[in-house]
Amino acid sequence: MVCELSLCTPGTAAGTLDCQGRLQKGGTPQKYDPTFKGPIYNRGCTDVICCVFLFLAVVGYVAVGIIAWTHGDPRKVIYPTDSRGEFCGQKGTKNENKPFLFYFNIVKCASPLVLLEFQCPTPQICVQQCPDRYLTFLKARNSPDFDYYKQFCVPGFQNNKGVAEVLRDGECPAVIIPSKPLAQRCFPAIHASKGVVMVGNETTYEDGHGTRKNITELVKGAKEANKILEARQLAMRIFEDYTVSWYWIIIGLVIAMVLSLLFIVLLRFLAGIMVWVMIVMVILVLGYGIFHCYLEYSKLRGEAGSDISLLDLGFQTDLRVYLHLRQTWMAFMIILSILEVVIILLLIFLRKRILIAIALIKEASRAVGHVICSVTYPLVTFFLLCLCIAYWASTAVFLSTSNEAVYKIFDDTSCPLLRNTCNPETFPTANESRLCPNGRCQFAFYGGESAYHRSLLGLQIFNAFMFFWLANFVLALGQVTLAGAFASYYWAMQKPDDMPAFPLFSAFGRALRYHTGSIAFGSLILAIVQIIRVILEYLDQRLKAAQNKFAKFLMVCLKCCFWCLEKFIKFLNRNAYIMIAIYGTNFCTSAKNAFFLLMRNIIRVAVLDKVTDFLFLLGKLLIVGSVGILAFFFFTRRLRIVQDTAPPLNYYWVPILTVIIGSYLIAHGFFSVYGMCVDTLFLCFLEDLERNDGSAERPYFMSSTLKKLLNKTNKKVAES
Repeated sequence: MVCELSLCTPGTAAGTLDCQGRLQKGGTPQKYDPTFKGPIYNRGCTDVICCVFLFLAVVGYVAVGIIAWTHGDPRKVIYPTDSRGEFCGQKGTKNENKPFLFYFNIVKCASPLVLLEFQCPTPQICVQQCPDRYLTFLKARNSPDFDYYKQFCVPGFQNNKGVAEVLRDGECPAVIIPSKPLAQRCFPAIHASKGVVMVGNETTYEDGHGTRKNITELVKGAKEANKILEARQLAMRIFEDYTVSWYWIIIGLVIAMVLSLLFIVLLRFLAGIMVWVMIVMVILVLGYGIFHCYLEYSKLRGEAGSDISLLDLGFQTDLRVYLHLRQTWMAFMIILSILEVVIILLLIFLRKRILIAIALIKEASRAVGHVICSVTYPLVTFFLLCLCIAYWASTAVFLSTSNEAVYKIFDDTSCPLLRNTCNPETFPTANESRLCPNGRCQFAFYGGESAYHRSLLGLQIFNAFMFFWLANFVLALGQVTLAGAFASYYWAMQKPDDMPAFPLFSAFGRALRYHTGSIAFGSLILAIVQIIRVILEYLDQRLKAAQNKFAKFLMVCLKCCFWCLEKFIKFLNRNAYIMIAIYGTNFCTSAKNAFFLLMRNIIRVAVLDKVTDFLFLLGKLLIVGSVGILAFFFFTRRLRIVQDTAPPLNYYWVPILTVIIGSYLIAHGFFSVYGMCVDTLFLCFLEDLERNDGSAERPYFMSSTLKKLLNKTNKKVAES
């Protein structure tokens, strides 16, 4: 007890912990500065080079967007286009009476390129109707069905070539199968009969060369494409549900907002009770677990086979077998007992730090109350993030729809223009046909031959990188702004009289005016790690089919390492932004000072982090659960009083999930403000302990509750 109150001495360079839990190795404690009275107003610009880089990157990003908007056509995402880039069924086009898109080889639609380019790498034409029968080109050519089959060949097809030449030139499909239109595209009418995959009434097909193949091979790609595009019909029904339930969804989100604000207010009065109730409940649950394990252990005494050891039994796929062994329950009982003892010992030795964490949480509620406009700042962050997401998504769509159908010259004889690009409409009369009399201008692939088209993948990566950078910048700007506002509260000797008139707006102005470069620097580091994680995920998907176990192991290790690195950088950035908001130093200096300050108080950091995490988790679950249950009973008409009020829905889970997700986002927004307040006050509290000693010249700025917990007092100036 004496150690807790007054015998805390500075640590040595060996890195030992003093009785206040401060790790003395690493960094120098802050010295007293008589001019420091909170966030420094007389500051200069920091990390200007990063600010210039951000400006240039944004200019480049805008240029990429303009280029993408010039070349892309987002209508390709909604409306089908044939191989020549002409829309199907659109008024004013030659395909006005042909609303459906037919694919020559539907299997190729299962390629991942479909998602990236919104096009299948196979010839495709607009047709009046989808095929309703099974036919092969080989059989139909010399039969009365050829007039029907011909409508699925390229426009202007002349039946004056051999079968092999027609299929080689891609003028007709090798086979047509019964199909149904989905999102204006023809997909095989797949169904199963007695466990056999069938299309129409067929289980096999001919590939155009007389070879019979299982129909499963043909429809494998069709299934994948069907899953991708059948969501359109589902989306229309969901849209209908939103049109009739949006009013009630907004009401549910308003209720979530009110509950979030109410919970933050209650934390000011009930934080201590909630924490101690949680601790007692954990102890009681573990105690019951120990008791239950003992009962099961005693119950198995004398039963046949219950005394077999775990080593003798070995590994069993049915884990329930282990519950019939006494040794299993003995192991459970030992583990739970160790956890119980560890938790009780931690409570005994860390009770004071838990009390400090509770006091800081209560103080954060007071700070939020004095800077009440801070609870609305997440709306600013949300708006800016929406702008970033909208620009990124639109640019990605325009880039993806920039690909064009590329036609090249093919010739079985000697031709000087072989593999050169050509225009199928003008090829018969162009000079190329005279140089290559036997040449054919046929579809090759989707893409382009220009430098722009060759750079599309790089532009997509740049688009994703800039999205991460700007999104992280928006989040960091909010953190610096909130940290500056709440630091103004802590370092006011007379709260709230000594606070500035508009602390939030003042902090926002300082962040933009002086620290755009520092915010951009921290955001850039995080964005680089995130884009590397995205690339690793992409490579992991490409390597899934590989059998190289070492490559898989290496990929898992890299993904784990970069995940941990991202979490650490987020933690370091958050605390660096707090130091930037208070002292106005550059990013590296702020990150270093914040890191060493936290390392000198590592135990307090751990306790406060876990206590606040629990309270925020409890608050989110309470708010989301309450609003979600209310929405469930309302939209499913389980309550009689709302049976006539609730709107008719196709899927009642649509508004319910929307309310639940929206409630979580709202609660997360409120608690992010509260969490930033707690973290800021905590760093200010640690700085206060290191800078001041409670004398008249160096008084503590902490609240009376914290001073009482630490047995600290401010000595009054002696009257002369």
